[in-house]
Amino acid sequence: MTDLPVFPPGFRFGMSTSAYQIEGAVAEDGRGVSIWDTFVAQPGRVIGGETADVAIDHYHLWESDLAHLADAGIHDYRFSISWPRILPLGTGAVEERGVAFYDRLVDGLLERGIRPVPTLYHWDLPQALEDRGGWMSRDTAYAFADYAAILGERLGDRVRDWITINEMSVQVLYGYGLTEHAPGRGLGFGALPAAHHQLLAHGLAVRALRAAGAERVGIAAQSFPVEPASEDEADLVAAGTFHALTNLLFSDPILAGRYPNEELRQGMPVDDEQLAADLEIISTPLDFYGVNYYEPILIEAPKEGVDYQGTLEVDIPEGMPFAPAVYPSEERTDFGWAIVPEGLTAVLVGLRERYPDMPPIVVTENGASFHDTVDADGGVHDTRRIAFLDAHVRAVANAMEAGVDIRGFYVWSAFDNFEWAAGYAERFGLVHVDYATQTRTRKDSWFWYQSLIRP
Repeated sequence: MTDLPVFPPGFRFGMSTSAYQIEGAVAEDGRGVSIWDTFVAQPGRVIGGETADVAIDHYHLWESDLAHLADAGIHDYRFSISWPRILPLGTGAVEERGVAFYDRLVDGLLERGIRPVPTLYHWDLPQALEDRGGWMSRDTAYAFADYAAILGERLGDRVRDWITINEMSVQVLYGYGLTEHAPGRGLGFGALPAAHHQLLAHGLAVRALRAAGAERVGIAAQSFPVEPASEDEADLVAAGTFHALTNLLFSDPILAGRYPNEELRQGMPVDDEQLAADLEIISTPLDFYGVNYYEPILIEAPKEGVDYQGTLEVDIPEGMPFAPAVYPSEERTDFGWAIVPEGLTAVLVGLRERYPDMPPIVVTENGASFHDTVDADGGVHDTRRIAFLDAHVRAVANAMEAGVDIRGFYVWSAFDNFEWAAGYAERFGLVHVDYATQTRTRKDSWFWYQSLIRP
């Protein structure tokens, strides 16, 4: 690689994980059942019938795991807190053993000079709340605000930076609109109330955390360019509809206090008066806006006789006003995702252009799955991941040169882990995990990232 760009003083490099993907110990210390526990137990939901019951056993191995973070020299560690580990039923009595685990984790990070950046919700909704409607119920938004207040009170003396929700678009669209993720409702456009309730939950949580003394509060949003397959009017309309549904449906209410169009607004479960009050809460100003970027999406108008199943990681059902096309990229990850680093620059610049007054940006997730193995010499020589990260770090630098205020970059992920419906087939980590023995091996990309942080 040629010399990497030089980032300004104060720029934060980090790594990201999520509780359900790494912790394991799903039935220990009073943890309640989550929607993902329920989902993975259903035949056919996860490749190979794999579960996260053990995952990478971070719940027990967290202290040695922190050594990999500290030795890399990262400034920030973005992890998530398991809602059912704190409130087994989603509301009610606090499970003190769950709080104690995160107490230890936060203290361990601070002792090693790493800033903790917890995400309150990374898709593991307590099953007890799903049984009462889940995100289709407005009550869940208020339950989330109470949960945020508890964590703000318990951890806020040491945690200064918080993220409310991770990729609400994925949770809502793939878990409620489609069936690929928990809880697998398959409601189609009928899932729009879940979007509104998660947005409301976010705004309420921002206010709860601020009331508890939080210094900086943000969100982690999946963001990707949506491109039409051609300049035909039908393809342009289809791409615009998909972009509004997957990107603007979430960024417009948060950053501009509005829904992107009347059609989506009409799908919300509130009248005009309540909507105005909700949007005021949803658009509570943030201290930073997290961007998760992986690949662009190519969309066309559905064509008769074309089988679109398997074109994307998740299948869009028939009858939708858009369909996925194969993005024309020569390079792909082993997950099949197009490698297009300039798409990250486009996302970052596009956000600044659409929302001129938006807060600073942190790239809260960026990474790639390659099917790494430990070689005979004991190393993991993941040169393709290094090339991927190198190109995307440069894409961030290009956006900064274009005037976008970007404060940090976090790699997904610190460790190989349970990749949701893909099970353990996909490896995103900078640290390789042998799932049979729980042995950790630092990949060449880990050493590359260390050299980027500590030139």
